[in-house]
Amino acid sequence: AAPAQRAEGQAQLLLALLVASLLNRKLRAQTWWRVGVLLPYVTPIVASTMVFSVFFSRDFGMANWVLGLLGIGGADDPIDWRAGKLQAWIAIATMVNWKWIGYNALLYLAAMQSTPRDVYEAAAIDGAGQWKQLWRITVPMIQPVVLFTVILSTIGGLQLFTEPMLFDPNAQAATGGPDGEWQTIAQLIYKVGWKDLN
Repeated sequence: AAPAQRAEGQAQLLLALLVASLLNRKLRAQTWWRVGVLLPYVTPIVASTMVFSVFFSRDFGMANWVLGLLGIGGADDPIDWRAGKLQAWIAIATMVNWKWIGYNALLYLAAMQSTPRDVYEAAAIDGAGQWKQLWRITVPMIQPVVLFTVILSTIGGLQLFTEPMLFDPNAQAATGGPDGEWQTIAQLIYKVGWKDLN
């Protein structure tokens, strides 16, 4: 589970950085976009996880319907999101990323707002595009916040409990799937300590 949690955390922070970069530009209804990005964070974890559990349902889930439109799977061969390790971690990572990308993006955006504008103007005069400015100026200048979010995401990955627990149809067992495909460290601690009373 640890490599899957690490990959999920890296994707989450990369997407948050890209979202923050977009929000750092002049946009129409800028405040509404920023509030909208934070809305998943204020949604209760149980409510969002239950919605995603239905979304990733094998027979009637919208994830399989969308993939069927793209020619992947479909009604004849739907993906069972709870049957394998890769599918289950994609579903759980989607739930977790949906919740936390906006939060991390606003942390990055706050750090980006404190970066001096004249550095970007000088880089633009020297011919640096927006992509190069992001990786050569922004990321190094907000490095303390990036380190902070890496630490928070690592802690969050180690504490990951609710999403995989509610994703499991047999949540009472706390096994993280039939063969422990998506059992997290927190679930293992819960199972050994409270279920097995060991």
